[in-house]
Amino acid sequence: MRSIWNGTISFGLVSIPVKLMNATESHSISFRQIHLEDAGRISYRKFCELEDREVDSSEIGKGYEDADGTVIPITDEDLAKLPLPTSKTIEILAFLPEDRIDPLQLDTAYYLSVNGTPAAKPYALLREALRRSGKVAVAKYALRGRERLGMLRVVGDVIGMHALLWPDEIRAADGVAPDTSVTVRDKELDLADALMDTLGDVDLDDLHDEYREALEELIAAKAEGKELPQVPEPEGGKVLDLMAALEKSVRAARESRGTGEAAEVTRLPGGRSPEESGGTRSTAKKTTAAKKAAAKKTAAAKTPAKKTAAKKTAAKRTPAKETAAKKAGAGKTAAKKTAARKRTA
Repeated sequence: MRSIWNGTISFGLVSIPVKLMNATESHSISFRQIHLEDAGRISYRKFCELEDREVDSSEIGKGYEDADGTVIPITDEDLAKLPLPTSKTIEILAFLPEDRIDPLQLDTAYYLSVNGTPAAKPYALLREALRRSGKVAVAKYALRGRERLGMLRVVGDVIGMHALLWPDEIRAADGVAPDTSVTVRDKELDLADALMDTLGDVDLDDLHDEYREALEELIAAKAEGKELPQVPEPEGGKVLDLMAALEKSVRAARESRGTGEAAEVTRLPGGRSPEESGGTRSTAKKTTAAKKAAAKKTAAAKTPAKKTAAKKTAAKRTPAKETAAKKAGAGKTAAKKTAARKRTA
């Protein structure tokens, strides 16, 4: 990597010679401005307003325009003489927990490399001190004509630095939030939680710039005279039913992850599943309810038949019992009459 700045890290009385290198790179596709009639490049020429002539780079310098229109020339020598202790030094001010840094302040990322063999030991000392403490270092440094704020942290085996915006460069969020009173129901939150759980985790290394890929395909197609890629039809209509949209999103997320309707959903506090809390039921629950209803109907259908059969059985058994009872009674009566006759004789 090519270094863009050389200086030292000031760590108390310890000085660590370092080189600063960009940690990121842009893969965006750039365009040139052209003349539509003949595709000729459009170039910008630099003219002096007073002399009305073109000037080259060697004749161009810096100047500050005052409120009344007066231009004050500022040379590189003037900037080099500024009494800044951070002109060639990354001056560490304090060590803080990383969550004290507002992510809105994060700007360009850099790598810090040792500048010479003697710097290896103090560099490793600072790196391991940051790693063991779990903190980040807040520092000041000067780069490209201005003093900046930076955050040093451990990135693998190197020390990385993020340029930070100054706190007064962060705009207040006044007037950004919805200006109407909005009530979010627990059922809606339950479905939102279910959607978050269904989407799950993602490996950031698997993500890529699909817009750039589509743009490359477009350029290649035009260069080869082929038919241009078709633009997919956008999904139309505004979402009017938030609950329906959330339920549809949960189903779509499960299907895209190949989990189907039997996908596991993390239960929310209180033992309720998102579907139960949100007033919706999964297919499995609907199937169970249908089975129970069918069982009740079957039982209801069988009950009259059982009762009828019991009645018929009782009807069949009753005459037989009555006949036996009559016969028994008749036998007793005959026995009594016989006994009476014997006594009379």
